[in-house]
Amino acid sequence: MKIDFQPDAVILANGQFPTHSIPLSVLEQAHYLCCCDGAVNNLRRKPDAIVGDGDSLAPDFKQNYGDIIHIIDEQEYNDLTKATLFCMQKGFKKIAYIGATGKREDHTMGNISLMVYYTRELRLDVSLLSDHGYFTVHKGYCELQTFEGQQVSIFNINCSELSGEGLKWEPYAYQSLWQGTLNEALSATIRLHGDGYFMVFRTFDAK
Repeated sequence: MKIDFQPDAVILANGQFPTHSIPLSVLEQAHYLCCCDGAVNNLRRKPDAIVGDGDSLAPDFKQNYGDIIHIIDEQEYNDLTKATLFCMQKGFKKIAYIGATGKREDHTMGNISLMVYYTRELRLDVSLLSDHGYFTVHKGYCELQTFEGQQVSIFNINCSELSGEGLKWEPYAYQSLWQGTLNEALSATIRLHGDGYFMVFRTFDAK
């Protein structure tokens, strides 16, 4: 399958490095690749920028790649958000995140929730990819590419009304995050409509 998201920039975080072909392909084909500082140790190519507080970079690495390292010492934001703000300053609005899950569960939950913050507050178009699928954030009406048997989870952020077509179980304005999980696409497209924000996770493989 191909994801219906073509980013202007890719941010590689220092979580679990991908092994699935789809996030690896997105990483390899990135027009602009920005790494959170510790993530660069997993790369085979030189990124366009390395952003963070620098605490995960060895001294010799800082010397060899000093021209693309951007140290940001303030501690209000984590490295993922520092990299995001850096890419925004470069003019990028459509950003894919890879390596933002895995390892520590608190980091995973925090990074996934940041996708909503980046969409609502920073007005970015974002996607977060793991080895299993990808998250996208939506508001109002959206028509999403799927395939029969694809597992789809919907997380209501602030909708009082939420509906959709093309899924095994009809969506509604879920009151808890778990309620919209483990749905299933019936065809090549699903349509969702909410009066606020909601997040969608689509798997790469069928059940």
